[in-house]
Amino acid sequence: MTNQTSLAHGREYLAIPGPSVMPDTVLQAMHRPSPNIYDGELIEMMPALTRDLKRVAGTQHNVAIYIANGHGTWEAALCNVIAPGETVLAPASGRFTHGWAEMAEGIGAKVDLIDFGMSSPWDLDRIAEALRNDTSHKIKAVLAVHVDTSTSIRNDIPALRALLDDLDHPALLMSDCIASMGCDRFEMDAWGVDVTVTACQKGLMTPAGAGFVFFNDKAQAKRATMPRVSHYWDWQPRANPDLFYQYFNGTAPTHHLYGLRAALDLIHGEGIEQVWARHEHLATAIWAACEIWAQGGALHFNVADPAHRSHAVTALRLTEGRGTPLRSYTETQLGLTLGIGLGMEDWDGCFRLGHMGHVNAQMVMAMLGGVETAMAALDIPRGQGALEAAAATLAG
Repeated sequence: MTNQTSLAHGREYLAIPGPSVMPDTVLQAMHRPSPNIYDGELIEMMPALTRDLKRVAGTQHNVAIYIANGHGTWEAALCNVIAPGETVLAPASGRFTHGWAEMAEGIGAKVDLIDFGMSSPWDLDRIAEALRNDTSHKIKAVLAVHVDTSTSIRNDIPALRALLDDLDHPALLMSDCIASMGCDRFEMDAWGVDVTVTACQKGLMTPAGAGFVFFNDKAQAKRATMPRVSHYWDWQPRANPDLFYQYFNGTAPTHHLYGLRAALDLIHGEGIEQVWARHEHLATAIWAACEIWAQGGALHFNVADPAHRSHAVTALRLTEGRGTPLRSYTETQLGLTLGIGLGMEDWDGCFRLGHMGHVNAQMVMAMLGGVETAMAALDIPRGQGALEAAAATLAG
């Protein structure tokens, strides 16, 4: 063998933070002819599918399904409860809060943005100050990203709910769970979330293209006061259809529904508590390896405190712009694709490890082994014994 021999031929591993690894059972469920959209099994399976979706979100309220990515669900949620000229509060700890805030501005809302940077979770004291100063309750909603995919920061949704309650502020609590649903613990009703948005391509393990908005009675009451809601984005007929087509305001995403049904069967077959525990254990093993590598001085966690790290994605930084060369090596030489440093100023120095959805211990060890190989090939300073540390964590 020579250094020019590629070792990438074989089954590739997409270890980006979404779209995630798709289970074979999901892909097989989708590999079928188009079904009848007017009668039969597709129509009959919808009540159980929506019920099982709500079980993952931890809600007994409503869900609306959209043929859209996460950006689409941002707009859908906003259009149902925020009128032009109304104000939303957006506490930002990564690129995706900024994106949701831009979407709000696009529908005519005013945005009060509090930027905590790209490496820090929310400062609840600063959020409290903004809410306390809003004596006339102009703020109609708080756009709260649970896990920001770009930074891997996991924010404290229950603490934010408690803050709103303590201040007796009536704003809706709207949570983006696109990166966390089915990975990190999230309980919509128990946590007092009014509107939740997510998409199918991460923890829900279905090819990108379907998004979901969950909403409670408080959010529905605000919807009832809206002067106008786009017919397409209106969640009312989608959540409470009289006819099948109203679930989707037209033709159903037929094959996504079959794939989603298979994915939900996997989640509930494993049990949501076990799903959360699995993601936490795998994440802890990844962090153990990264902590050893960091001893070499070149690698650093984007989020210093483990209590604020996502269990679905880990954002990392390498000195001297080494992130891009490392990703290039793992992809071209090993068949392992890592996540880019999305939204980071030092783009070339950053990379992300996706560990969400259909991922197990041997896959995590393979991913870590690929990173170790690339660091060795590129002569990146690192501590020794990272894989042993990860293995010991998994075995513990």
